[in-house]
Amino acid sequence: MPLGAVMSKEILLLVDALAREKNVPKETVFGALEAALASATKRLFAEEDVEVRVAVDRESGEYDAYRRWLVVPDEAGLQEPGHQILLTEAREQISDIEVEEYIEEQLPRQELGRRFAQDTKQVILQKIRDAEREQLLSEFLARNDAIVNGTVKRMDKGDAVIEIGKVEARLPRSDMIPKENLRVGDRVRALVAKVDRQLRGPQIILSRTSPEFLMKLFELEVPEIEQGLLQIKSAARDPGVRAKIAVWTNDRRIDPIGTCVGMRGSRVQAVTNELAGERVDIVLWSDDPAQFVIGALAPANVSSILVDEDKHSMDVVVDEDNLAIAIGRSGQNVRLASEMTGWQINIMTAEESTKKQEGEQTGIREMFMQRLDVDEEVANIMISEGFSSVEDIAYVPVAELLEIEAFDQETVEELRTRARNALLTEAIVREENLDRTDRTLLDLEGMETELAIKLSSNGVRSRDELADLGVDELTEMTGIDAERAGRLIMAARAHWFEQG
Repeated sequence: MPLGAVMSKEILLLVDALAREKNVPKETVFGALEAALASATKRLFAEEDVEVRVAVDRESGEYDAYRRWLVVPDEAGLQEPGHQILLTEAREQISDIEVEEYIEEQLPRQELGRRFAQDTKQVILQKIRDAEREQLLSEFLARNDAIVNGTVKRMDKGDAVIEIGKVEARLPRSDMIPKENLRVGDRVRALVAKVDRQLRGPQIILSRTSPEFLMKLFELEVPEIEQGLLQIKSAARDPGVRAKIAVWTNDRRIDPIGTCVGMRGSRVQAVTNELAGERVDIVLWSDDPAQFVIGALAPANVSSILVDEDKHSMDVVVDEDNLAIAIGRSGQNVRLASEMTGWQINIMTAEESTKKQEGEQTGIREMFMQRLDVDEEVANIMISEGFSSVEDIAYVPVAELLEIEAFDQETVEELRTRARNALLTEAIVREENLDRTDRTLLDLEGMETELAIKLSSNGVRSRDELADLGVDELTEMTGIDAERAGRLIMAARAHWFEQG
């Protein structure tokens, strides 16, 4: 139908037909039509970039086109002359117009021709398809389903496109359980991981490997979770092989682990079957981090545990018989326990723990002897009393130091004076190092003050000097991990590529 030639009742008939056929509101079709007409009208201004608005009369089907300019403050100037007009000029036409409003000029009606008609129809249909797709997506999201069931419609570069009612979702290869081999026609249950409206294909992204999927499956199988009597606090997975979940309740009548396992293991077995045989360990959550870690390492028995709050890590000691169980095949058990608890877990034997503690004490002893200028005996006394830093000696209450039998008042005061002097001297050196550091290094993305001071003390005081380092040099110099070192070096080199 030549839309450009007969812009009247035929347009209204087309709008009505498309609205009914595509099941979208008429206003959506009119909006698509106006956008298409505006886009086509702009082509008449071949040599100039302009902004056009089109209004289609909902009763007659006729349209009017307007060229428009956005009103901007005089002081801002014209950034886009084809789209903007200064406020003083605009007020010469409309006295009370304000910034951010528009000045419009009606354009003469054009005979746009058959090609325009075809192009416009294609744009309208595409706009309607987009609106239809958005409507279906909105209806899907309104249901607020965390887990969905669908059918594999096709495979696309290893990913599975899943049909869920009238919408399509994508299950990436990386989010499939490794041992699964999905085929067209298979029924699939998955977690709605995210929705990305910028994607051209399916905008719903699914996952069968995330810990959240495991937690949601238990919610479906265990009514007590939905009722709020039981909570799943955290989870970790090695998809298709093994998983751990931490459960908790404040209702003493409920056994949280037994409730999740179910009669004869029926509930946990249902989850395992859905996850291609993935074995699930259910442990009791605790607000005591050490107790939580001990439970998370089950079935291994823990002999002792040492918590390092600063490093957010724990040294867990097990006997030789439990070592392999605690670590698990390829480190699986300790890795899952670490992910679930959020703590770095170091598994070791009693002998390894003793050696490590002796090594740490040697370092602390040498530090005390050097920084406080004390002999080995005094350093050992401080270590045995639980002191591990100069800050501890400088700022701990005097009364606490006086409780040490080997120290009298005079010794305590002298130790505190030396500790504070050492800290003051170090602070002055740090400031001097920072003052010598170039601003280009301090402003680098990912740079921190402490790290900049370490670099400066090693003679690295500018962005270019950092860029010249290798990853191994930087890690050895500062103690940061290789991944972070690589990012910092690349950030330092970025301006080289920009200049190039």
